[in-house]
Amino acid sequence: MRLTHYNIVLGTVSALALAAGPVAAQQFSCGKTGGNFVFAQEAKVNSLDQHTSSTISTRNVAMNMFESLMTRDENMSPIPELAQEVVEAPDGMMYTFKLRQGVKFHNGKPMTSDDVVASFDRYKKVGILKGMLDPVEKWEAPDAQTFVIKMKQAQPTFLENLSSFSVPIVIVPRENTDAAAMQLKTVGTGPWEFVEFIADSHVRVKRYAGYTPDRRMLTTNGFGGYKVACFDTVTFRIVTEPGARVAGLETGEFHGVEDLPAKAQSRLKDNKNIVLKPLSNFWVQIATPNLSFPPTDNLKVRQAIQAALDMEEIMEAATDGAYRLNIGFQYPGQAFYTEAGKETYNQKNKDKAKKLLAEGGYKGEKLILLTNQDYTNMYTAALVMSEQLKAVGMNVELMVMDWPASVQKQQNTTDGWNFFFTGYGTNTSLGGAEPLRFHSHPFNTYKPKGNVPDAELMTHWNALVDSKSLDDRKAAFARMQARVLDQVLALPFGSLTKVQAVRANVEDFKPFRIPRVSNVWFKG
Repeated sequence: MRLTHYNIVLGTVSALALAAGPVAAQQFSCGKTGGNFVFAQEAKVNSLDQHTSSTISTRNVAMNMFESLMTRDENMSPIPELAQEVVEAPDGMMYTFKLRQGVKFHNGKPMTSDDVVASFDRYKKVGILKGMLDPVEKWEAPDAQTFVIKMKQAQPTFLENLSSFSVPIVIVPRENTDAAAMQLKTVGTGPWEFVEFIADSHVRVKRYAGYTPDRRMLTTNGFGGYKVACFDTVTFRIVTEPGARVAGLETGEFHGVEDLPAKAQSRLKDNKNIVLKPLSNFWVQIATPNLSFPPTDNLKVRQAIQAALDMEEIMEAATDGAYRLNIGFQYPGQAFYTEAGKETYNQKNKDKAKKLLAEGGYKGEKLILLTNQDYTNMYTAALVMSEQLKAVGMNVELMVMDWPASVQKQQNTTDGWNFFFTGYGTNTSLGGAEPLRFHSHPFNTYKPKGNVPDAELMTHWNALVDSKSLDDRKAAFARMQARVLDQVLALPFGSLTKVQAVRANVEDFKPFRIPRVSNVWFKG
């Protein structure tokens, strides 16, 4: 018998919380059905293409419509979703997925392994995290209900990678898989079906009458489990102004909000019509550099910037006090948490910064901070960082775009910007290799010259994903974190706490990394 942290027993991934016998009477049922649930989220949506959009604003909506072979449970462990079972060969060189029976796409077509093959084919071509498939030799469909992955080399973290919902390999109909990046039709297998997407305004979904719940579980489990659409429709409203989200929640225009500003929480906690839903460690507030554009192509300059920063001041301003200083890319209490590289963090050393600038030959070149105002905390972090750097003699300018435009500029250009402001949330919560994946090749968020990655960093990355021992993978994580911080390939500021909220007549809404609108209903 072999046990791993993927919950693999004798080569079979076992879904946690499965019932031992008939459980229909115990499974979740809506206390009431009907109504339009209006959920206000804070950032614009650039696309609903789950294969090619890495933004949390996309996941917030799209993950309620799409599903994958595997996902993560409440504790972020891998579990089957569209797979009925997953069997790993003893040598780790083959994975056999038996598909759940009776699953249909929103167009009414039954899902088969042919659709899974085509979805993987598309992801390999255009998927943001297509590098996770590099160890794979091929995939095939021996019959309509079986999908097989054959490996070039065994990788102990392969199922962990495959179950990530950072940018998941969602399963879509074969006929839609020729779509260009960001243009995938929104036809999935989830409990919610696409209705309309009005840019900068809203996305509306409706209950999919043909949905087949996963009867192995009693209720939702992470983003898997037994899911039921209780509302007739859900409208995801894009409301970037924090005050407008608060006002809409108070009047009842919104039934739920993604983020409640800290300043409003003390006032609203005693409002009998509103229920606060805290979610600790929502993301690591972070800025990533562009090593292909001066002056951040110069290590001394990057180290000077790092030395100058007062993380407490940045996080206090960005979150109105709802934060915790956090050295790296995991949260305390998680298996991979480490303080490696702590000597680089929160130095607040102006003299050292000025000395490093002089050593690096800095002559007042412009430093451009790429940020957005959709996420107020990102904009404020950039604003405070700019003032701190001006105080050590740097020439700093903010480039402010909307969130989707800033993401596109960071992903597709290496000119005209030096630091990009974002939050590492879903990937950090997923744990394991996920928090550092975007620093590895081919993602290279730090934009190395010629897109040639840091060799030492990749040595640590390969050990992180390929080592058989969990202890060895933890050690590799610590070495990689230390290298990222030493070379200033990212500037993690600290961890942000988010508070979601709903109206008091909303039942069974549980805060999670991505808002879950299944198994939620209106009472009264």
